[in-house]
Amino acid sequence: MKKYLLAAAGVVAAAVIAAPVAVGASAGTSAATGSATRAPAGQTAPKAAPVKADPAKVTPVKAAAPAADPVRTVRPGERVDAGQGYTVWLTRDGKHWSDPEGFENFRSVVDGNIDRSAPGVSHQSEGNATGVFHSGVYYGTRKAGRVELTDAAGRRTVATLLALPGRPDWGVWYTRTGPVTGNHGGSFDVALYDRRGKLLAELPGFDFPAGRG
Repeated sequence: MKKYLLAAAGVVAAAVIAAPVAVGASAGTSAATGSATRAPAGQTAPKAAPVKADPAKVTPVKAAAPAADPVRTVRPGERVDAGQGYTVWLTRDGKHWSDPEGFENFRSVVDGNIDRSAPGVSHQSEGNATGVFHSGVYYGTRKAGRVELTDAAGRRTVATLLALPGRPDWGVWYTRTGPVTGNHGGSFDVALYDRRGKLLAELPGFDFPAGRG
């Protein structure tokens, strides 16, 4: 009887001894698993590094270039080569020009022949077998933007504009066209526009001899 009791006691003792080992193994496994998902007690889990987004690429916008001044400023008496042997210059009292042979002419802006209180334009022309030189005075405005010639066929020619420093209320225009028959360029209509393209004044063509107008 004692042998059976001792054997049973041994089995129970073995079971008791084995149980903590099994429990400990389970706890150890759980702890190992927890360490992979949580920080140890008393420590703060490290924060994930923020993902930096690439800054948006911005293409710089170039400022629009200012519009070119349609009127060239010249000094009093400054000679301007108008092409084909013609020269133009301005003084305080008006427009001067010379032809290929050196002959000089003058149109005053202060002798009362033009009314500078309102926009207007004049026209002189000189022609030969090589073409026609056109010029004139525009006046009555400080906002001249364009002088344009139109021939009998509707062809248009834009003139060059000159003015003295300070942009007075008058200036000079000039251009050249091809050779014409008849009145040497007097049949051209002349129109003065401001810088926004508004028509300020018109001068219809006239049948006058070369060099007059």
